[in-house]
Amino acid sequence: MSPRPYGVLAMSRYARDFALTPAVMDRLTAFADVDARLLVSDFAKHSDVVARADFLLTGWGSPRVTDAVLEAAPRLRLIAHSAGTVKIHLSDAVWRRGIAVTSAAPANAVPVAEYTRAAILLARKRAFTAAAKYLVDGFPTQKDGTEWGYSGTTIGVVGGSLIGKLVLELLRGYDMELLLADPFKTDEEARELGATRVSLEELCRRSDVVSIHAPALPSTHHLIDENHLSLMRDGAVLINTARGSLVDHDALVDHCRAGRIDAVLDVTDPEPLPANHPLLLLPNVTVTPHLAGAIGSEVATLGDYAVEETRRFFAGEPLRNQIRIGDLSTVA
Repeated sequence: MSPRPYGVLAMSRYARDFALTPAVMDRLTAFADVDARLLVSDFAKHSDVVARADFLLTGWGSPRVTDAVLEAAPRLRLIAHSAGTVKIHLSDAVWRRGIAVTSAAPANAVPVAEYTRAAILLARKRAFTAAAKYLVDGFPTQKDGTEWGYSGTTIGVVGGSLIGKLVLELLRGYDMELLLADPFKTDEEARELGATRVSLEELCRRSDVVSIHAPALPSTHHLIDENHLSLMRDGAVLINTARGSLVDHDALVDHCRAGRIDAVLDVTDPEPLPANHPLLLLPNVTVTPHLAGAIGSEVATLGDYAVEETRRFFAGEPLRNQIRIGDLSTVA
C-alpha cells in the first residue's frame, strides 16, 4: 500500500479558516497527512516541511512558488489552489518541472455567474437607478416603458469564459436573445450555449445589457473603450464582474454622467476607487466592493473543490481543472 501523501498549506489565516472548514479538513485528512495548524507564508522559513511536501494546497495569501522553492521541494507533484487565478503565485518553473496545477476557478465561477444573473435582472427592472432616485424624485409612477423589464431584451456576454458560459446557461430559460462576443469560440459553440456569436461591436450595438466576462490580459486592457461605449444604445446597461481594467473608466464616466447608459460594477480600476470618484456619486452607477466571487460561507466550496482535486490526483483519477502553461495566455 502506497504511503499517504504529505501536504503543506500555503495561504493566509483567513483563507484557511473559510476555505478549509473542519468538514473540508476532515475530507483532506482522510487521505493525506497535513498539519492544519501550520500556515506557510515564507517557504524559506519552512524548508523542512517543504522538502517533504508531495503537494501544496495554496490559497489567498500564498507566497510565490519560485525556482528556489522548487529546488527545495524535490517530492512536489501537485499544487492545488483553493481560489481562482494561479498567475500571481506560480512561476513558469512549476510547469517546466512537470508539476500538476489545478485551481478552484470553476467553483468560484458559480457565485459570480449567479450574481451576474441577478444583476442583469435587477438592472433591467431598473432597480438600481430607481432606488437611487427614490429619495430625490419619490416613488416612480411610470414603470411601463420599454426601458423597464427583461422580457424580450437582448443580453450580450463578452467572453465565453467559465463564468461567461455559466451566465449564458443561467439565462437560457428567459425570454431573451443572447449574444456572445469571443474570438476563441466558434458559431457552433455559441449555439450550444443558446447564443449567437457576433463581433464585439455588433454586440454593443444590439444589446440592452452588456456583461463582461473576459480575462484581464495586456490584449484586453480597456477592451470596452470609448468606441464601444458609444455604440451602446441609449438606456443600455454595462455590467462588469470580471476585472476593472477591461473598461475605460474615463469614457464610462462621460457616458454615465450624460445619462445615456447605466453601469453596475463589482470591479473597478483602481480598486478601491477614491472616495470622490464620479462612479461612486452618479445615481445611474452602482458600485459594489468585489462581492461577486465566493465570500464568507461560500468560500468553503473553493476549499472543497481543491481538496477533491487533490484526492483525485493521488487516486490516479483525472483532474477536473488542470491548468497547463499554454492556458495562461487566455485565462484570468
